[in-house]
Amino acid sequence: MLEKKVEAFLREKNFKLQNQRILTGVSGGPDSLALLHFLWSREDEWQIKIYAAHLDHMFRGRESEEDALFVKNFCEKRNIPVEIRKINVPKYMEETGLSAQTAARQQRYRFFSEILVKYDIPLLALAHHGDDQIETILMRLTRGSTGRARAGIPFERDFEGARIFRPFLCVNREEIEEYCSRHGLKPRLDPSNEKDVYSRNRFRKVVLPFLRKENPRVHEHFQRFSEELESDELFLQELANKELQKAVKDKTKKTVKVDITAFLKMSIPLQRRGIQLILKYLYKTVPASLSAIHIDQVLSLMNSPHPSGSLDFPGDLKIVRSYKELYFRYQVPDKEEKSFFFEISEPGEILLPNGDILRMEFIEDTSRTADKYSFVFQIDKTRLPLIVRTRRDGDRMAVKGLKGTKKLKDIFIDEKIPLHKRNSWPVITDRYNEILWLPGIRKASMPPINDHDGKITIYLVFKVKTSRGNSNEK
Repeated sequence: MLEKKVEAFLREKNFKLQNQRILTGVSGGPDSLALLHFLWSREDEWQIKIYAAHLDHMFRGRESEEDALFVKNFCEKRNIPVEIRKINVPKYMEETGLSAQTAARQQRYRFFSEILVKYDIPLLALAHHGDDQIETILMRLTRGSTGRARAGIPFERDFEGARIFRPFLCVNREEIEEYCSRHGLKPRLDPSNEKDVYSRNRFRKVVLPFLRKENPRVHEHFQRFSEELESDELFLQELANKELQKAVKDKTKKTVKVDITAFLKMSIPLQRRGIQLILKYLYKTVPASLSAIHIDQVLSLMNSPHPSGSLDFPGDLKIVRSYKELYFRYQVPDKEEKSFFFEISEPGEILLPNGDILRMEFIEDTSRTADKYSFVFQIDKTRLPLIVRTRRDGDRMAVKGLKGTKKLKDIFIDEKIPLHKRNSWPVITDRYNEILWLPGIRKASMPPINDHDGKITIYLVFKVKTSRGNSNEK
C-alpha cells in the first residue's frame, strides 16, 4: 500500500514533517494530485499545514486553463491555500532559445521560490516517483553523464533557502494510479506525456515495461542504486578536492592552471572527479551537452606525448596544454589579445595592458647589479627612444652568451612560455628595432659598461603584476 511505503520511506530518511508548513507543486496529474491528497489527509495527524502551487505554462490553450481550474476547485473543497499563476512559456522560449522542458522548468521553479518566500514555507514537496527515477538514470547514462549526475533525482536538496523533498521516490506509477482510484481522485491527463517526440516518453513506453516485466520491484533497486551512488560520489569528490589542491597552481573566476605532473599522480577515479570539479567551478551551471567524453578528452590531452595542444569546450571554455601545465580558461580577454606599442625616452613608467609595469631610469652608478627582472646597460642617445611592443613575425635577437642571433619563437619554446602568453609578452628594442631585452627571459649581448665612453647608462625594471608563466613567476 502506497501510504505505508511512503511513511516507511520518510522514517528511513529520518525526514520529519511534524509541525511543518509544506508547499506542494500540483499540475493536476495523477502524481502531484496523489501527493497533495496524501499530505492533506495527514494534516491533523502530523500537525502540518499544506499549501498548493499550480503554474499554467500556456502550452495547451483551453486545456491548460481547465487544469488550473481543476486544481483550484480541488484545493477549495479541502481548504488548501492555493496559488495559481499563468506564464507565457512559449514566448519565454522564443526570447531565450530554451527547449520547452527547460523553459517550463525554469519558470516553474521561479514560481515555487516566490511562493515559498511569500508564506515563509520551509519545505517544497514534489511528486517525482520511482519510475521517474528509472527514466532519469537511464537517460543520463545514455547521454554520457558523469559523477553525481548519474545518480538521478535526489530525495532532498536545498532550494532558495528552503528544502525540496520527494516522498514518492519509493513507489511507482502503478501504485500512484491505484491510490488515486482507491480515494476517488480523478486527475487531469496531459496528452504530451504520450508523444514520442520526448526522449523521456520513449523510455517510459518502451524500456520501462521491459524492466518491470523482468522485475516488478525494479524501481526500488534503481532508488537504492541512486542513493548508494550519490553517497559514494560525495566521498570521492571530497578526496578529489583534497588532492586537487596539490595540482592547482593558479585560480581565478575564469581561469584554472594545473600542474600536469602533480595531477597525474592522483588515481584515475580522482583525476576524473578533479576535472569535473574544475569544470563545475568555471561553468557554475554545467552545460547539458558536457559528458564523460569531454573528461576523457582532457585526460588524453594531459597524457599526450606532445607538449602542446588545445580543446574547445561548450560555452567558449578552452583547455590549453603548454608543456607541463594545463589551462582551463575562457577566451582570452581583448586586453591580452591586442598588440601594443609604446615609446619611452625619459625616466618614467609604462603601464602595460595586462597590468605589468616597465620603469626606466638614467643612472650614474654603473656598478648597480641586475637580475632577470632588471637590466643595466649603456647605449648612445641616438638609439632612443626605447620601444616597448609585442612580438612580430621574423623577430630575432642577439642573445647574451650566444653567437649570432636567435628567433624569438625559438627562445619562447626553449623557455617553455605558454602559447597563449607569447603574443602579449613585452619586447624591448631601441629605435632601430634591435631587440635589447625580453623581460624575465633573455637579455641581448651588449658592450661592457664603460665610465668614459660618453654613453648614457639605463636601468630598466620590470614589475610583474600578473602571473605570466614559468619564466616570469617570482
